[in-house]
Amino acid sequence: MLFRRDIDPCCAYCKKGEVISEEEVICRKKGIVPIGGHCAAFRYDPMKRCPPRPIKLNTEKLKEEDFRL
Repeated sequence: MLFRRDIDPCCAYCKKGEVISEEEVICRKKGIVPIGGHCAAFRYDPMKRCPPRPIKLNTEKLKEEDFRL
């Protein structure tokens, strides 16, 4: 999923931009832009994308019977 071709454009993942705050990116083409924005010059850089954390297993509802065959 990290290297897929059909990624939704986002300035935070663009080769031409650098994140400067939680809400802004500085772009070589457009200057300071919102982090969720994008333009026609978007080029995906997979190294700038952090994958989501795995979901933690909720063990509170599990019982001993759930692990028997």
